[in-house]
Amino acid sequence: MKAITIYSDHTPPRLVWETVDPVTCGSDEVIVDVMATAVNRADLMQAAGHYPPPPGASEVLGLEMAGIIASKGTAVTSWEVGNRVCALLPGGGYGEQVAVPADMLIPLPDEWSFAMGAAVPEVWLTAFVNLFLEGKLQAGETVLIHAGGSGVGTAAIQLAREAGAIPFITAGTEAKLIRGRELGAALAINYKTDDFYQGVMAATQNQGVHLILDPVGADYLDRNMRSLTFQGRLIEIGLLSGAKAPINLALLLGKRLTIVGSTLRSRPVKEKIAITAAFRERYWPLLVDGKMEPIIDKTFPITQAQEAHQYVRENKNIGKVILQIRE
Repeated sequence: MKAITIYSDHTPPRLVWETVDPVTCGSDEVIVDVMATAVNRADLMQAAGHYPPPPGASEVLGLEMAGIIASKGTAVTSWEVGNRVCALLPGGGYGEQVAVPADMLIPLPDEWSFAMGAAVPEVWLTAFVNLFLEGKLQAGETVLIHAGGSGVGTAAIQLAREAGAIPFITAGTEAKLIRGRELGAALAINYKTDDFYQGVMAATQNQGVHLILDPVGADYLDRNMRSLTFQGRLIEIGLLSGAKAPINLALLLGKRLTIVGSTLRSRPVKEKIAITAAFRERYWPLLVDGKMEPIIDKTFPITQAQEAHQYVRENKNIGKVILQIRE
């Protein structure tokens, strides 16, 4: 089969579509013919050598996919060859085929394109886990979503909105701020021109928000903590600005804040299966019914994965960038 191979002899690394070893299928797995996958920040980090896959996972890039079941293991009874599916992956999405635990699969509606399916698993499950399972977001609470124009951001806005919470966002372009408002953001702050702390405090009568979802890390830590209300929760999901920052422990104790570090990729398969099941029960029907939507910015053929990565690296996308593997 063919898949993207990373060559680190160049900066940024070269991504080449070429022949690799075929995947194998465990008894509780299925082999999927991948029709589409998507670009995530984790892919850029892995390609640069900064984010190795978990032990036992495929070395091939790609944390999600949509496709058609080509074969299945002997223990799989709930799926059939030919079923259209999408799924979260620990790796392997940038290939013609991938092996997936059958319990991780989500059925793809007939009216959905494979691109739509590929735009869901990583970002929607990430947003779901961190808003609700880690962040304990409740109806009526305020949540600040940094990188509101990203895949996770556009999903988190809609999930918070449907949960009856009040989403605020930060983003770096007017187009991203406008799209965020269209999706339900009650406040949209341009972090390049305005101080999000001042914006948040003005919008909340100096009370602060209940929850913050942050992929930025070090540069935002102090302002995030000051932007939280009493007993507020900060969920750190990324380190775009770095991993180390001084922390005001007096503020942490005085406001009784909670800071949680959260990743999805490295969680055990059983935990990811439970997360997928919880998401399917609570929010997947709203996506299928069209009350929420996966936001797709642009689609590239898999042979242009290099260009797709550069597009994301330059923060041009609003929502997801898709890689089409088969027509």
